[in-house]
Amino acid sequence: MGKLEKLRKGIDVIDGEILKLLNDRASLAMEIGREKKDRNVNCYSPEREKEVMENMLRQNPGPLSNEALRVLYREIMSASRSLEEPLKVAYFGPLATFTHLAAIRHFGSSADFLPAESIKNVFAEVDAGRAAYGVVPIENSNEGVVNYTLDMFVDSDLKVAGEIMLEISQNLLSRSGQAGKVKRIYSFLPATAQCKVWLEKNMPAVPVIDPGGSTARAAEIASGDDEAAAIASEAAAGLYNLKFVARGIEDGKHNFTRFLVIGRDCPKKTGRDKTSIMFSIKDRPGALFDILSPLKKAGINLTKIESRPSKRKAWEYIFFMDMKGHMEDKPLKKAIERIKQDCLYLKILGSYPMVEDDKSS
Repeated sequence: MGKLEKLRKGIDVIDGEILKLLNDRASLAMEIGREKKDRNVNCYSPEREKEVMENMLRQNPGPLSNEALRVLYREIMSASRSLEEPLKVAYFGPLATFTHLAAIRHFGSSADFLPAESIKNVFAEVDAGRAAYGVVPIENSNEGVVNYTLDMFVDSDLKVAGEIMLEISQNLLSRSGQAGKVKRIYSFLPATAQCKVWLEKNMPAVPVIDPGGSTARAAEIASGDDEAAAIASEAAAGLYNLKFVARGIEDGKHNFTRFLVIGRDCPKKTGRDKTSIMFSIKDRPGALFDILSPLKKAGINLTKIESRPSKRKAWEYIFFMDMKGHMEDKPLKKAIERIKQDCLYLKILGSYPMVEDDKSS
């Protein structure tokens, strides 16, 4: 037996050991699932999964990178969780949208994913209990906030249960893969905005049509039109059997979209959390300054603030704020109680684990 064959034999032995250990782990997960059911405890525990992941990354001696290990363990935990109880997750858009990819990144591919045709419907699916969680876009690093998602929180009692950061790469796809055959481009409006400079330089005379819905919808239309192309994800190319006219056509090469996981409850404290609130304030000089001052005094790091018209009264605004810390942390809890005194109303949207690669950390 040559050296190569011996090395392959060694891998076969290790694979057998891995298989046994994975099934041993799965058996324990099933026992945990039965125990949770007896105690009426949610099968999905993001704080526990975060703890498991961080423990594995700390113990990783290489040569596998932490990112590779993170991907592997995300799928192991997803498969194990599905044995405890199928986890239904609603997301905005059909298959192969970036929201779908973000949902897989967070929950793993063994979750039961339910596509919804609008952000409103994602909230409705979770609110009605047809899905345990939902995934919706909240902001893009280049194009800013998704206002409709913010607006949904005004009247919804659902909580923010997590966040996902996904790097976005847009591609021009068509049936032929030939730029000269493209007479029209279908593109969801946010995707068009992310590729504006590239389109003006490379396809200045080609009309861009917004089909509504999503980039996956654009790819679906282009799959049935020999003269059309679509701006969509690599996953959409595979799903709709499209070829690449051009890859990576987004103008900003550090293009990230942040997504929120919505649910009926908030995760427990992990020690590295973020809290989101919304509030409206009295229309008077220095009102916003008075809101921010208690946070500064408490040493709380504010990571985001946005304002939206309340749509209930002219020139009345609702503010959305993200800050580091958990609502169970005494300094943050005390600061929120203080600023509540100066608000017309204040709602805590949730506290949740910060994403591993959060750029604000």
